[in-house]
Amino acid sequence: MKDQVRELRRQGKSPKEIARALKVAPSVVAPLVRAIAAETPGTGAAEVAGCWINVGWSEGLGVDPARGWVDNEPESGGGGMVSVLVARRHGYDKLRVCGYLADVYCMGVKNAIGPDVIDDRMLSQFREYFFSDYRGWQEAPFELAQHLVLGSVDHARTLGFEPDGAFEPGADLLGEWEGGSAITFGRDGKPYYVEFPGDDPAKVLRTLRRTLSDDAFGYVTAGR
Repeated sequence: MKDQVRELRRQGKSPKEIARALKVAPSVVAPLVRAIAAETPGTGAAEVAGCWINVGWSEGLGVDPARGWVDNEPESGGGGMVSVLVARRHGYDKLRVCGYLADVYCMGVKNAIGPDVIDDRMLSQFREYFFSDYRGWQEAPFELAQHLVLGSVDHARTLGFEPDGAFEPGADLLGEWEGGSAITFGRDGKPYYVEFPGDDPAKVLRTLRRTLSDDAFGYVTAGR
């Protein structure tokens, strides 16, 4: 059973989810989870407890089919705004969580909430709040979370944009990144700017025009 628990933890399942999957009591799973966590001391990275993204995350993106990443409701996207929530273990009964809002069409990470230390019950409540602007959320492989958030940051930097300052405190939850995302960013492969509250649209467009011609990107602002 320990190997099964290890594999399910690798997939980001919580102890309660593992217990349900294996049809055993949580009290059976708990000591196995602790033992597995103790097998890799000193790695510097806490165990991933779960990752979630909004349904419709893939709208307009190119995604390498070899990865097997599934969008449960591909027609219900957020117009290029993708929300990603990552939780890592923080001791036995707590989680360190951070949520990221990524403009996957143009500017990369626009905002982040956290990192905060909460328990499993609070995670459920926070997750519902975090994805309340979407039609729903789905569990996601950790690698997809990395490729969406960190890949969008890399893409935005090629256009002249840095992530919002709220990103850095929780960036470590996304782990090491070697670059080379399996996702093609932009709307249908082309940078596309949609005005976001607090933006300076004129500045954004000037930045885009430093690296791109007008026919190489699209945009929508309050004045257009």
